[in-house]
Amino acid sequence: MTLEQEPSPESALSQESAGDLLRAMLKHSVLAPSGHNTQPWLFKLSSKNSLDLMADRTRALPVVDPYDRELTISCGAALDHLEVAASHYGQALKVFLSPNPSEPDILARVNLINGAPENLDDLFRAIPKRRTTRAKFDNRTLPDELTERCQAVVEEFGVALDLITDSEKRLSIADLVAEGDRIQFADPSFRRELAAWVHSRRRASQDGMSGEGFGMPDVLSPIGALVIRTFDIGKGVAAGDRDKIVEGSPTLAVFSSTDDSVCSWIQTGRALSRVLLTLAANEVTSSYLNPPVELAELRPRLQTMVRTGGVPQLLMRFGYGPSPSPTVRRVIEQVIVD
Repeated sequence: MTLEQEPSPESALSQESAGDLLRAMLKHSVLAPSGHNTQPWLFKLSSKNSLDLMADRTRALPVVDPYDRELTISCGAALDHLEVAASHYGQALKVFLSPNPSEPDILARVNLINGAPENLDDLFRAIPKRRTTRAKFDNRTLPDELTERCQAVVEEFGVALDLITDSEKRLSIADLVAEGDRIQFADPSFRRELAAWVHSRRRASQDGMSGEGFGMPDVLSPIGALVIRTFDIGKGVAAGDRDKIVEGSPTLAVFSSTDDSVCSWIQTGRALSRVLLTLAANEVTSSYLNPPVELAELRPRLQTMVRTGGVPQLLMRFGYGPSPSPTVRRVIEQVIVD
């Protein structure tokens, strides 16, 4: 993996075979996680052996993510999924972040190079297994070897990962999450935006979140969206999240970067992908706890609680829990642009 300023068009592959490989790899890249399962990425095949990863801002979440921070993190996760897939096919990626400042929608340019630098097949096999769940986790702690591996993985991307198992600190963070839930659900704009992405997996758009994730049959997803949009359910959500953290989340995780730049957001997404695939390869699942990093008034308090010198980008919980149905995905023809 190489991070440089200017791309060079090197590749030992033929143009035809490289183009076929890129398309095959993209089928795995689009399985990356994204906020509300918006899948906010596009790919432009610049040549047969290179592509541009682009932000699809038509899928932005302007209320909860006004600066496209989470959108960019999601695109970074898709980039890392692409790299893991490349290794499986015996290839390497040469990555150039934000190669053209005059085109801010281009987040990365990728060149395909023959010869994988490392074997990531365990992570490749984990791509379809990776899940997030809103359910409680078992109280089993994660093995030290696994947590140490996750912390080592993120360093490769210049990201820090703080893992929190102390019960008192988890309680403080649980209270912060609950406070954030109440603030967000009291905002009708937040509820409308969230509800717009809750719909049945049978919907032709093949995106968003099924009602199954909220504890109801998929067919009742429209009713779930109506409830979210119409009523302030923040107190109930807050109580549920607090309980899941205190009683069913043995490990909390905070991803932090050195700053709030676009490149740092992309790197956070790449680190997130690598950690979630590492966990999935070891039968561990995860869940997002977004409010403390989405609300400007809570983010500094999370930073103080964790005692991190970086900027908190993601708050999650890790553990052993049920594996829900996979979220639906768009086919790659929908995300490749001319």
